[in-house]
Amino acid sequence: MIDEEALLISRAQEGDLDAFSELITKHKKLIYNLCLRMLYDRGEAEDATQEAFMKIYRGLKSYNGTSKFSTWAVKIASNICIDIIRKRKITTLPIEDYELKDDTSPEKSYIKSESYREIEQAIEALPEKYKIMIVYYHFMNLSYEEISKILKEPMTIVKNRLYRARLMLKENLKEKGGYNGLQSG
Repeated sequence: MIDEEALLISRAQEGDLDAFSELITKHKKLIYNLCLRMLYDRGEAEDATQEAFMKIYRGLKSYNGTSKFSTWAVKIASNICIDIIRKRKITTLPIEDYELKDDTSPEKSYIKSESYREIEQAIEALPEKYKIMIVYYHFMNLSYEEISKILKEPMTIVKNRLYRARLMLKENLKEKGGYNGLQSG
């Protein structure tokens, strides 16, 4: 049985734009969500997603299949987001709007949105190498192994950084009075 994605990749590597378009369609949500979680700005996330797919297209011939295509694509998008973050001159960022479900009272909605805001700000305040661990593991649901491949770091480093990131996040939230239990995985 031939892997459909491998066939698409092979066709795209040979210059088939329709095949590349299918790859974009298949992975655009993953890439956009990563960019949004890292940048906290929809406009920047859209721009970063577009830039990521341009870089993926330009580098497609170098993709050799040693890792999953999605892992390779996430690494490219992550690097773009990290570059954008490094270029920022200010530390405050617009917070994305949340759809608040199940809470009908304005008071509950406000409290919930403030909690999200505190968590986002605490994540944003983390040093880059720890922030990315939280994003990959908790928001992108990547496994330790996938993170290890993306970052080209040993599994022990990945686990250690994620542990430290959680501790730093917990402390930051405690200082702000917003900690109510951080789940670890």
